[in-house]
Amino acid sequence: MPLHSLLDDTFTAADELNSVDKFKSFLDPEILEQAFEYSGVATVRRRRLPLEAVMWSVIGMSLFRNEPVWDIASKLDISLPGKNKLVAPSALVQARQRLGDEAVGRVFHMLAQRTFQQGAFEQWCGLNLLAVDGVMFRAQDTQDNHIEFGCERNNHGDAAYPQIRMCSLMETSSHMLLASEFDSRKVGEMTLAQRLLSSVPDNSLTLFDKGYYSLGLLHQWRQKGKQTHWMLPARKDLQYTIKRQLNDNDAVIILNSTPQARKKFDDLPEVIEARLTSYQLDGKTYRVLSSMTDTLRYPYDDVVDVYTQRWEIEVGFREMKQGLHQARLTLRSKKPEMVRQELWGLLLAYNLVRMAMLDAVKHTPDVAPSRLSFSLCMRQVMTFFISVTIRSASKLPEHYEYLLETLRMLELPNKRPDRTYPRVVKGLPRKYPKKKNASQLN
Repeated sequence: MPLHSLLDDTFTAADELNSVDKFKSFLDPEILEQAFEYSGVATVRRRRLPLEAVMWSVIGMSLFRNEPVWDIASKLDISLPGKNKLVAPSALVQARQRLGDEAVGRVFHMLAQRTFQQGAFEQWCGLNLLAVDGVMFRAQDTQDNHIEFGCERNNHGDAAYPQIRMCSLMETSSHMLLASEFDSRKVGEMTLAQRLLSSVPDNSLTLFDKGYYSLGLLHQWRQKGKQTHWMLPARKDLQYTIKRQLNDNDAVIILNSTPQARKKFDDLPEVIEARLTSYQLDGKTYRVLSSMTDTLRYPYDDVVDVYTQRWEIEVGFREMKQGLHQARLTLRSKKPEMVRQELWGLLLAYNLVRMAMLDAVKHTPDVAPSRLSFSLCMRQVMTFFISVTIRSASKLPEHYEYLLETLRMLELPNKRPDRTYPRVVKGLPRKYPKKKNASQLN
């Protein structure tokens, strides 16, 4: 259900609102209750920091990256009334440990799936466009994190901060995250991508990077549901047999799987049918491999243009790292369970901002949600969370409608079709100015 509808349903006949109830319109209480029961942390004891409030504190850790962790609950005003309005740091630490990481991850997945099922997203040839890619996060330099997540090593031992590898599934037109999996650094992206299979919706096309070429994974992706297609760049050394030549730049081909791959994937057949499409851009020839062998439903001209949408997930990762986390590379938490909890809170905070942006352009079909400035929308949502009064609940829908009007004004300029961003290797920033030689001193 859209956020706007939840607000109307929640506050139609309300006169007053307590601190925790202030945010019930953004996270459905039913989702929270199911997640708490699923993870085994639900309790009947009434605390000053109930689990709902702790959940918002975890989300606030990403929304308010510059604020101390123990001050976020006070800033959001989500604790129950007591003698002291401020929340003690030790109380928040204990509350986070009581909540754990599984419940936060469960809330993220349930909210993402519900939003996707109830939302109306842009489609390509009747398919929802998705993208899969990986990203790394850095944890605090503690012994527990080193043991749990691992890091780069050299001859002298550990050579860097502990790192967490994440692989996400994103809807490209809105940048909404549908699912995410993360694990230690030694777990590869292919393994994490395989864990995303349960979240792949029907009637979808998933765009992969060329590093995800695995006939076992691609076959499972295609067999996951109804019309669950895939596409990725073709390797230069790709071995294939042409089954049917469609035109000079398009063909249906046969790919042979290896015995090693069939041993790893029990359901992998000896041969797989795929489509190899080539095109030229700026004098260079590119080839994409896909499962869309139906040329009538997926014409050549449409196929050669769609793969550019894969880069939208890179933009989403930039929005999380440079927008929400303000380019701070290291996560706050020092224990592995709290690191995972903080990452789930980051993904949840990102999707909540995206949900507000979806609501903002719901009745303006000419504007895509990805064309709104994420950084500016994020600031407006943060302001809404900390400034909306809790004394007049009946006016909260009006405040939210004003927020949506503000978000609609934050549309980005149209993209320049002739603008390119070539990849270059940049030098590392230097803390001190470059030393001048003797000839420059005279």
